[in-house]
Amino acid sequence: MSGEGEEERNANLISKGEEEISQISASDGIGSNANEMGKISEVPEVDTNPDILQSDTNPDILQSDTNSEMAESSSSSRQQDQKSGEFLKNLTELLESAQDVSQRDSEKDILHSPEKLEMSQKIPLTPMSETKDTDLMAYMYAEGLCTIPLDFFEGQTRKNLLQSIENAKPTEKISLSMFSEIMVDDFTLQLNAAGLTEIPTGIFDIVGLKYLQLNQNEIKIIPKAIGLLTNLDILSMEGNQLTSLPPQILLLQELRTLNISHNQISRLPYEFSGLKNLKCLLMGYNKFEEFPSSLESLVNLEILDVSGNRLILPESIINMKNLNVLCLESTSISIFPKVLCYLPNLSKLSLSRNHIKSLPKEIKELKMLKELSLKHNKLIFLPVQLFQLIDLEKLSLKDNQLESLSDKVESLQKLRNLNLAKNLLKSIPDNLCSCTMLERLILNDNQLKELPSDLHKLRYLREICINRNKLIYLDEQIAFFKSLSIIEGSGNSLMYIPIEIKSCTEISRIDMSYNKLVLFPVGLCALIALKHLNLSGNYISEITAEIKFITILQYLNLSQNKFPSFSTHLCTLTNLSYLDLSHNSIRSIPIHVKYMTSLRVLLLHHNKFVSFPSELCALNHLKSLDLSENKIEIIPSEVYQLQELKDLNLSNNCFVSFPNEICQLSSLEKLTLCQKNGLKLQQLPEMISELSSLRELDISHNKLQELPKGLGEITTLVTLIANDNCLTKLPKSFSSLCHLQHLNLRDNKMLDLPSDIHLLHSLKDINFDGNALVRPPLEVCKGKQMLTITCYLKSADERDEKILESLLKTIASNIPFENFEFFCQKLQLKNDVYKSIVNNRALTIEEKVTQALDYWKTENEVLSPAAMTDQLIRVLNMTGIYYLTNKAKALKLCSRLVKF
Repeated sequence: MSGEGEEERNANLISKGEEEISQISASDGIGSNANEMGKISEVPEVDTNPDILQSDTNPDILQSDTNSEMAESSSSSRQQDQKSGEFLKNLTELLESAQDVSQRDSEKDILHSPEKLEMSQKIPLTPMSETKDTDLMAYMYAEGLCTIPLDFFEGQTRKNLLQSIENAKPTEKISLSMFSEIMVDDFTLQLNAAGLTEIPTGIFDIVGLKYLQLNQNEIKIIPKAIGLLTNLDILSMEGNQLTSLPPQILLLQELRTLNISHNQISRLPYEFSGLKNLKCLLMGYNKFEEFPSSLESLVNLEILDVSGNRLILPESIINMKNLNVLCLESTSISIFPKVLCYLPNLSKLSLSRNHIKSLPKEIKELKMLKELSLKHNKLIFLPVQLFQLIDLEKLSLKDNQLESLSDKVESLQKLRNLNLAKNLLKSIPDNLCSCTMLERLILNDNQLKELPSDLHKLRYLREICINRNKLIYLDEQIAFFKSLSIIEGSGNSLMYIPIEIKSCTEISRIDMSYNKLVLFPVGLCALIALKHLNLSGNYISEITAEIKFITILQYLNLSQNKFPSFSTHLCTLTNLSYLDLSHNSIRSIPIHVKYMTSLRVLLLHHNKFVSFPSELCALNHLKSLDLSENKIEIIPSEVYQLQELKDLNLSNNCFVSFPNEICQLSSLEKLTLCQKNGLKLQQLPEMISELSSLRELDISHNKLQELPKGLGEITTLVTLIANDNCLTKLPKSFSSLCHLQHLNLRDNKMLDLPSDIHLLHSLKDINFDGNALVRPPLEVCKGKQMLTITCYLKSADERDEKILESLLKTIASNIPFENFEFFCQKLQLKNDVYKSIVNNRALTIEEKVTQALDYWKTENEVLSPAAMTDQLIRVLNMTGIYYLTNKAKALKLCSRLVKF
C-alpha cells in the first residue's frame, strides 16, 4: 500500500471517529441523560486511579510507550504528525458542538415528559464548565503528544456530581369507601401517623363522628369544613404542622377535649372563647408567647397543658375557677407565679423543667393540691408553707439543689410518693418516718451515709430506691418492711446484706449491683417472691447452695464479679430465663446445666473459654448466647442441637477460619463475628447460605477480600455490617437481598458498586465512606442517598455501553486484513472459531472482524462495558495498531469529558 493511500485511509478513519464521538455525546445516554436526571451536568476530574485506567493514566509511561510505538512504525508516526494539528482544531469544535446538541436534546426531553419536568424543577442544574483547554489536553494526552503536569487536575475546582434528592412522603389518599374499614366504631376515626398533609375531605361527611384522632401527621391547615362536625366530642391533632385554628372551631359546641400539642400555633382565634363545654385543652409545645385571653372565658375548663411555650401567666388566670390540672413544664419560668396559688380547685400542678429557685409563702393556699411536680428546677430550700398542703399525695423534687428536708415534712400525712433523687441531701430527717402512708421513696443520687433510724415505721412502703449514695450498711430494721416489693441500692459501698431481709417475703426485685459484697447474701435465698436479682459489679466468688430455694427467680445478673467457674448450684434454678455471668474468669460449664430448661438468654462474654462449651448444646430452648471476648478456637459439631437459637455473638475470639458448624443453626436471626480484638477471618464459606433465617450479620473488622455468592441466597437479611475489611467488590448475587435495609461497607477497598444495586428496593441506610470508589465517585456516595447513587450508575452504564458499541464499530472498520490473524490471537479466540470466520469467503474483512468481536464479547460477558473497553484498548496496543489504539483512547476520554 502506497504512502499516499495510507494517508488518505487514516484521514477517513479519523474523520469517522470524530463523527462517532459526536454521536455518542449527543445521544440520550451521554448528554441528555445527564440533564434528564437534573443533576449530572458538570465536568469532573478525569479519573487517575491506576486500577481503573492502568498504564493509560500515567503520562510518563504513556509517553514512553508512544515513543516506542513511533520508533516501530515510522510511517504511522508521520501520518499522526501531519494530521494532529487539524485533528486538534476539529476536536475543539466537536466538543463544543456536542455540548450544544446534548443541551438541546435534554431540554426537548424535559418538555415532553411531565416526570422529567417535575424533577428538573426540583433539582437545580449546574452549568457545564468551559473545558476547551481541558479537552485539548485530554486528547493530546491520549495521543501521546504531551505529558500532563501532575498538578493539572489537582488544581481544578472539585464539584459535587449530583445533588441530594429530598424524600418527600406523598399524602396518603383515602376514599370514602375506606372510612368504614378505618373507623374503630360508628363514632371513632383514627388516622394517626398516616403521612397525611391534609385532612381527607370525606371526613366532614361523617355527621355522627364524635372522636377524631389525626396525631403525628404533616397537616398544616384545618379547613373551614371542620365546623360541619357538630357532634365532635374529642379532637386530637398532636404532632402536626398547624400554625392556626379556623374561626369555624366555634361551631364545635359539643367539643370537650382538644389536643393540639406539638404544633406551631402562636395564637388562638377570638371565637375560641365560645367553646363553653371544653374541659380538657392540651396545647403544649407550640409557639405561644402570650397566654391566650380567650381561655379565660372557658369557665368549664378543668385540664390545661401549656408546657413548652414561653409565656407569662396573666393575673386574670384566677378567673379559671374550675381548673383542676395545670401543666407548665419547660416554660422557662424562673419565678413561681403567685397567681397560681389562687386557683382554688387545683389538684395537680406541674412546673418541671424550669428555673425556679424558690417557692412563695402563698403556696399554702393550694388547699386542694394532691400532686406537685417541681423536678428539674433550681430549688435550694423548701418553705415551711409547702408542708401545709396536707392533702398532698405525690411530691416530686428530683434534680434540684436541696441540701436538707424540713422536719415539717411530717405534716404530709397523706403522702404516698416522694421523689428526692438527684439533690445534695446528706441526711433524711426522722420526721419523714411519720408519713406512715408513704409507699414509694426515691432517694437516688444524693450523699446519704445512712437512713433514718425510724424508717421501719413506714409499714406501707413498697419501693425504696437509694442508688448511688454513700451507704456502707443496711440496718436490720429492714425486716419490718413487710410490704416491700422493690429495693434498689446500686452504686453504694455496702459490704453485706443483713440476714433479716429474709422477713421481706414480698420482695420481687433487688438491685445491689456495684457495691462491695464479697459473699452471696444468704438472706436473699428465703425470698420466695424474688424474680429479679442484680448483684453485678461486686466481689462475689462463690454461690451458696441455698440459692435453690429462690424457686421462681427469672432474672439473675452476676456479671463483673470474681467467679472462677460456673457454679453447679446455679443449675438448680430451673425457672431462670436470663443469666449474665460475663466479665468473670469462667473456663468451663458443668454438665448439670442441662437442667436449666427455662434459660433463654445466656451471657458469657469476657471470660476464659478456650473452646465452645459442648455442655451448652443441651440448652435446646436457648434463644440468645454471647460468648464474645474469649479465646475460643473451635465449635463442636453438637452445636446443631441449639435449634431455637436466634442470636449468637462469637466476636473477638481466636477462630483460624470461619466455624462452618454455625451454618447448621437454621433458626439463627443474628450472627455477630466482629473481630476487632480477635483473630481476623479471611473468608466466609459458601454454606453460609444455609442460615436461611438470618436477619442481621456483623462481620466487621476482619480481612475478608470478598463475600461468598451464597450470601445472596439469604433473602431474609435486613442488616449487613462489613466495615473495616478488604472487600474490593460485591458478589453478583448481592442484588437478591431484597429485604436488605442497612448496609455498612465503610473502610474497605471498593472501587465500584454493581449496577444492579438498584434492585435492593428496601435499602435505606448505607455507608461507603473510606473506600476508593470510582464508580460512582465518593462525592456521589457522601450524601448516602440510594436514589442518587442508582441514577449515577444507570447513566454511567448507558454511556459506557454506547462507548463500547462505537469502539466495536470503529475497530471492525479499521482492522486491515494483514493484522486480522494476530488481532484474533490477542483476542484469545479459539482456533476453530477463527478458522470458521477466516474461511468464510462470503464475508468482507469488516464483517469478519465484527464476527470475531461478537464472539469475544459473548465470551467476556461477565465484564462491564467499561472493562471491555479497557480490555480492547490493551488488545489493540498488543496488536501494534497504534493509531487505532490512540483513537480508542481519545474516544473514551473525550466522551467522558462531554458527559460530565
